[in-house]
Amino acid sequence: MDYSQFRRPRRLRRNPIIRAMVAQTSLSADRMIQPYFVGQNQPAPFPIPGMPGILRESPDQLRRSIAADLKLGIKRIMLFGVTDHKSPGAESSYADDNPVLVATRALRKEFGFDLFISADVCLCAYTDSGHCGVIRGTEIDNDASLAVLARMAVKLAEAGVDWVAPSDMMDGRVGAIRQALDAAGFTGTGILAYTAKYASSYYGPFRGAAESAPQHGDRKSYQMDWRNRREARVEAQLDLDEGADVIMVKPALSYLDIIADLAESTDVPIAAYNVSGEYTAVKLLAKEGFAAERDLVLENLTAITRAGASIILTYHLRDILREKWLS
Repeated sequence: MDYSQFRRPRRLRRNPIIRAMVAQTSLSADRMIQPYFVGQNQPAPFPIPGMPGILRESPDQLRRSIAADLKLGIKRIMLFGVTDHKSPGAESSYADDNPVLVATRALRKEFGFDLFISADVCLCAYTDSGHCGVIRGTEIDNDASLAVLARMAVKLAEAGVDWVAPSDMMDGRVGAIRQALDAAGFTGTGILAYTAKYASSYYGPFRGAAESAPQHGDRKSYQMDWRNRREARVEAQLDLDEGADVIMVKPALSYLDIIADLAESTDVPIAAYNVSGEYTAVKLLAKEGFAAERDLVLENLTAITRAGASIILTYHLRDILREKWLS
């Protein structure tokens, strides 16, 4: 048999120049967001256990870190707050001294709109229970939680965020936040909704960073069951009907099918959160010599992009830009 006429896919893999030219997926730092943790009464930067290179900082320390990161090329950030003032009603989530509000005001004043600022909207770091909603009796009161979340979102918009990012998974929270923002005159503030946020085991390092672990029970009554796939489309349609501008899947790597489903079934941008446990796994593999960190990071982020995500929240962004891994 004459094989000379056969199509040979290896011809398109022959060298790096050819491979780059025909690549079907490409990564861009312009589509990545770096998360940051900002704490109250934080006398010195606190290294997050299990997350090398990631710190919890005071608003002023954070301002200096972001000034340096801007020079690297990090122009898009997500802020998570940590406070000592926890209560059943999560009042510190919208208090003027909330560290995220303090940091946002300072960042907007110094960097203007050269910096895109988004901020998490959730109550887990502000309730004494560590849960993402207000507890009444033994249950999380969904609708009572909406009022607090909406108030928090408006305060963030007043401070200067571009997008608010509700991650609590209460039913109806996107609509409540959209109505509150519009009523307060913040019609231009976007909503990045944590639409398909699964009750995952990959959040461990984050919960330590944000001091937000539940004090009792778990979050499976409001975060999604990881056995469910079609349910993500239900959540997506609800969030879009309520006014979400971008919808997000969290975690990313174990939920590539969910990313692909939502990218196929909706027309809005799809975000994915490359979460703390995924970051830590890469760092540990690289530390022990079982993987080249650059190759593993780029493989993971390319897989997330290939599945259909157009925006990625990732703790790797600083390393990517510092080490010029995309060059």
